[in-house]
Amino acid sequence: MRKAWIFGMAVLAATACKQGQEAEKAIEEMSISGDLHSYSKPEQAKVQHLDWNAEVDFDAKVIRAMATWTLAEGAKEQVIFDTHDLNIESVVDETGNPLVFELSARDETFGQALSIQLPENTRKLSITYTTSPTAKALQWTAPEQTEDKVHPFLYTQSQAILARTWIPCQDSPGIRFTYKAEVKVDPALLALMSASNPQSTNSEGIYLFDMPQPIPSYLLALAVGDLYFKPVGPKTGVYAEASVVDTAAYEFADMQKMLEAAEALYGEYQWGRYDLIVLPPSFPFGGMENPRLTFATPTILAGDRSLGSLVAHELAHSWSGNLVTNATWNDFWLNEGFTVYFEHRIMEAVYGRDYSEMLASLGHEGLLVEIDDFMAENPEDTRLKIDLAGRNPDDGVTAIAYDKGYHFLRLVEETVGRERFDVFLKSYFSSNAFQVMDTERFLSLLRENLISTEEEQKIGVEEWVYGTGLPSNAPVPDASRFVAVDAAALAFLEETKVLPAAKQTEQWSTHEWLRFLSKLSDADVERLQLLDKQFAFTQSNNSEIVAAWLGMNLRQTAVSEAVDKKAEEFLVRVGRRKFLTPTYKSMIEGGHIERAREIYSKARGGYHAVARETLDKLLEMES
Repeated sequence: MRKAWIFGMAVLAATACKQGQEAEKAIEEMSISGDLHSYSKPEQAKVQHLDWNAEVDFDAKVIRAMATWTLAEGAKEQVIFDTHDLNIESVVDETGNPLVFELSARDETFGQALSIQLPENTRKLSITYTTSPTAKALQWTAPEQTEDKVHPFLYTQSQAILARTWIPCQDSPGIRFTYKAEVKVDPALLALMSASNPQSTNSEGIYLFDMPQPIPSYLLALAVGDLYFKPVGPKTGVYAEASVVDTAAYEFADMQKMLEAAEALYGEYQWGRYDLIVLPPSFPFGGMENPRLTFATPTILAGDRSLGSLVAHELAHSWSGNLVTNATWNDFWLNEGFTVYFEHRIMEAVYGRDYSEMLASLGHEGLLVEIDDFMAENPEDTRLKIDLAGRNPDDGVTAIAYDKGYHFLRLVEETVGRERFDVFLKSYFSSNAFQVMDTERFLSLLRENLISTEEEQKIGVEEWVYGTGLPSNAPVPDASRFVAVDAAALAFLEETKVLPAAKQTEQWSTHEWLRFLSKLSDADVERLQLLDKQFAFTQSNNSEIVAAWLGMNLRQTAVSEAVDKKAEEFLVRVGRRKFLTPTYKSMIEGGHIERAREIYSKARGGYHAVARETLDKLLEMES
């Protein structure tokens, strides 16, 4: 594609762009196979392939691009795309003739419908556009916010419905397409996508990408930065900034083992390579399962390889989610419940049953807390099959989808036996590869191919999927490694305040420390001071431990100067929502709301939009 087409084409006078109906009416018309979070109507016209040509402008904080879409056969009269704050410059067919298009009224959550009239036999069209500097999917990171503090960094986060903020697309998990891309960046920087990737920079700063397997829009991903690559196995490797890449390669040395363990469980990995990129600290999630290139937070660089379960989780998504995808966001548990189950199976295969049960136990404890919270305020959101109509699907990203989903699948396994369940899952992934799945179809497959009527009744399938709360037959993980930890915590809570000896704790992993701290969550100030004196938690560089420790301290009415300073440093540096939300909540519970707002005012600009939306509401602050 010629550069003049992308960046120099004037808006064609014959192209109509007019404001459409009211936003509320447009939202009502969202309908794609029951997906109420997309304006697109695939029954009229459905995308098949994307060719994306783009230039990344760090100074203006925009991407200038042309998205050329090939439509599936049978397109009728018009095609509808999801957009959000995109400046649409022109729409033309494959011969360059302008096409009439219309943008609906803007909705704050869902953006705008881009409706394009299709002359007869139109199969390909090109949309020239520019993103907004405030596009919600794009995190423009200043050099000082990176590890090496030399070059800026850009990364995307498309899940759940943010792909529409940087590419006009049919933004539904139920619509899959292949793509190719050409991306121009500063020659000093490396561009990567959820596709085939280069492993070093080139002098022109132009990179070509190919994703031959069909993916949904939420798996579109781009990262641009001063990045270096290091292999850790024949089909695995890591990308990171220069000062981080060796640390990352050490931390994730077992990636290849995990990949091989996953293949042994549920069949061939179908995406070519499996690589991982360590992003700046502002990344709002632990990881994102973008095909071929997992996006990961640096907060999992613990130095002892103890947080590798996140890698196992994102790798498992290569089967559950990426290969077989939830049809709508109401079926999100099909992605995450399966992935947590698969994650624990990978961890068991690589590190042993006692290790995976320790992880499952922590998830079980967190689920019980979240279930209690939801049952008090919004019990309907404890259903696996959730109703997100009219809501941001990000509201469904909770422990319910992840851990209640896992417990349900574990119960199925324990009821029918692991051997039968593994045969079923392996067939499930292979038979439905590169397809979408909804809850009802999955349950039909379960009944037809695995469980008997008697087994279904024993499990209580309907209650698990459509009922609220956690059923009484939920499996309870057997975490034998926590027995000594729990005993140590109990001894410290006694009047004598006996601390565990260094010899006892020197082999504890991050997970054992987290269990220890969780058992002391209501410790008084005197005990907290003793703990810090003995174990120096306030000075820890392990983000998981720091977050847990800060929560315990910030819920107190009196907070030490050292803890307050650590809280500000941590909240300004780290953007992972898993840590931000509970830490700010702890400050509120301790009566430190004004201090929380003060820190948030300093930190907010460095957070991703996904985190800002959650925290603006929590702290009742204007955006």
